[in-house]
Amino acid sequence: MENLLYYLQSIHPLSPALIEHLADKVKLKAISRKDFLLSPGQTSRNMCFIHNGLLRAFYVKDGAEVSSWFMKEGDICVSIESFYGQNPSYEYIQALEDSELFYIDYLELESIYKNFPEFNFIGRVLTIKYLTLWAQQLMAIRMQSAKERYDWLLQCHPEIVRRVPQKYIASYLDITPETLSKIRGEKKFVKPNPII
Repeated sequence: MENLLYYLQSIHPLSPALIEHLADKVKLKAISRKDFLLSPGQTSRNMCFIHNGLLRAFYVKDGAEVSSWFMKEGDICVSIESFYGQNPSYEYIQALEDSELFYIDYLELESIYKNFPEFNFIGRVLTIKYLTLWAQQLMAIRMQSAKERYDWLLQCHPEIVRRVPQKYIASYLDITPETLSKIRGEKKFVKPNPII
């Protein structure tokens, strides 16, 4: 729990009363590799903070899985539309590694926003962070070539390239696994510039 509190404190100081409240209300959950945190038709009831591990969000289109997001240690994990609207989800959230998650349910989070005003600042900062990441992802995937998309992922999220299976990365970048394999192969054989 200390790393979660440290993370929140790095955004905005927490009052002793809020720290005590979070210690009482935030729970820890373990999820095994390949298990699902959420499936279509279920309503996302919890917002999670990933203590350790790796998860992916995806949906199915025309029988194929389309990865939409990868979440790792230090990230917030939630199905945005389902959680905030308290509606059934259209997406899956699945663990790619054995993971441990701190979580709080929707009603409790709303109560914290109401009773601890400083937490609203934290919520706003996190919202801006994830909206910015989403906008960067959207621009990279819709406005760049396949190679540029992979270069963007390699530069901005190298841990994803190291930890996520290639087929999931390909669907996230909206390219075929064969195209991704070709791009990766070309990068391995780029000769360094000669020293003059």
